[in-house]
Amino acid sequence: MKFLIRWCLVPLAASTLLAQTSAPSKPTPKKKTVAAKSVVTTQDVQALREALAAQQRQIQDLRDEMRSRESALTQAQSQAQQAQAQLQAAQSAASDAQQKAAAAEATADAQAQTVGKLNLDLADVKTSLTNNANTVQEEQKRTSALEALAGRFRFSGDVRLRGDSIFQQGVQDRNRARVRVRFGLDGALNEDFVAGFALATGSLGDPTSTNETLTGAFDRKTIGLDRGFITYNPVAHRWLSLTGGKFAYTWQRTSVTFDPDLNPEGFNEKLSFDVHDGPVRNVTLQGIELLYNESSGGQDSYALGMQFSTKLEAGPWTATPSFLSLKWNRPDALLSESAFTVGATTTGINATGTTPATPSGNAPGEGQGCAKGNGFPAYAPCVFAPNGMTNATFVDAKGVVHFYSGFNYADFIVNNQIKTGISRLPVNLLVEFLDNLDAEDHPLNTKGKVLDNLGSQNKEYGFDFSFGQVKIKKDIQFGYAWYREEQDAAIASFVESDQRAPTNIIENRVYALWKLRSNTVAGFTWWHGRTLDTNLENNAATINKTITTAGQTEPYYNRFFFDLIYSF
Repeated sequence: MKFLIRWCLVPLAASTLLAQTSAPSKPTPKKKTVAAKSVVTTQDVQALREALAAQQRQIQDLRDEMRSRESALTQAQSQAQQAQAQLQAAQSAASDAQQKAAAAEATADAQAQTVGKLNLDLADVKTSLTNNANTVQEEQKRTSALEALAGRFRFSGDVRLRGDSIFQQGVQDRNRARVRVRFGLDGALNEDFVAGFALATGSLGDPTSTNETLTGAFDRKTIGLDRGFITYNPVAHRWLSLTGGKFAYTWQRTSVTFDPDLNPEGFNEKLSFDVHDGPVRNVTLQGIELLYNESSGGQDSYALGMQFSTKLEAGPWTATPSFLSLKWNRPDALLSESAFTVGATTTGINATGTTPATPSGNAPGEGQGCAKGNGFPAYAPCVFAPNGMTNATFVDAKGVVHFYSGFNYADFIVNNQIKTGISRLPVNLLVEFLDNLDAEDHPLNTKGKVLDNLGSQNKEYGFDFSFGQVKIKKDIQFGYAWYREEQDAAIASFVESDQRAPTNIIENRVYALWKLRSNTVAGFTWWHGRTLDTNLENNAATINKTITTAGQTEPYYNRFFFDLIYSF
């Protein structure tokens, strides 16, 4: 292209130059011709130069234009190629799109069918969810109701393992492994009433012990109803509390009148008023009605009483003094109880007078059986005393056993606690004086005869001193207790079952407790006691033959407990 343009432009420029320089002229003289020729030539040359320059510029302009057009043409060709490539790509994409559209249309049809099915399934699911939601709501309502119901109840109980060893001079050593299991449930029936029950192991004929000895060829251990009660404590009158049934002690007492494992039966009315100013912090008055023998053919046996107590505070010292008066009516029923009540293991026929009783066979009882004593029947109905009958008794002309004394307790207790500055080591001191106001003036000897040289055996006095507490983990407590309980100070049937005997004793107790965990306690107890007066009727030394002659001093009876207690 460039070569063609060059050969076109050169002749054109030459012809233009010849036309500008060629002009017709007339013949002139020779001189003039030379001069004119000289002038024209210079101008012509100048004009030719200018024409050539102009021509060159035009040529340059043409070249530039040609380059621009070539560039535009190249760009157009490139764009055309790109457009063609894009067109081909578009066509290919259109073809793919068409294929995809067809596939998509087929997929859409399939999906439409699937969606239709899903809509149907979704409708079913919605229906199911609605039903489930209703069911869940109902379950939640029932669960909430159960939670509210469960929140009204409190569970309690414990499991105790005990090593029990007994040593006394002249008596075969005894070693036992024992277990105690208790479980209780208390619940608020409404804002004014509380009810509860508890189960416990132990012989059904012994209300003073919940122990079961690990023996009997791996037989199942007995468990029975230990408590069952209803308490009325109105919100509007918190000072009032009325309880009925078989319940835990509501009054202040010690084991010299009632064993800790025994739960009394009957009714209790308590009026308790808190005081916020001065040394007196509380005043409490209780009425007590205990029912211990209902008779279908005669008069019932019961105890009536009351207790007044108060709480005093003065600096680090806190005291709770109390006075209990409790009158037992017709206690002779305890001396003629059924085989079931005493847990008898044998049965027989009790004869009256001098005719001995005759055995008739074995009974499936699990208990202590009939208590031994002066003139006591060997078979039921007989004397009920799980730890032995040590009160004075007599037998009438019909062979019926009676208590020699009546029982009307006047029990004074003062429980003291003194803070020492170490929160875990308070000092505790309990002192007690018990007087049976209905006891006879003189006791009976081992033959049932009156001992005029001795006064009434109706008093108990003692103390329990300890330091420490057992409330939180790693707490410790050490203590020592001593008391002297005369023969008819309290009814022997219900007194502490772990000591040497229920009454007519002098007793020492050393104990230590260690709270290993928040709900686990290890304990040690040493009971060290003996019969107080072996001249008296039904004393434990004579009955158990640990002495040979009345009046002798009995060897000390030593009993050791090693306990591990888990509470929940």
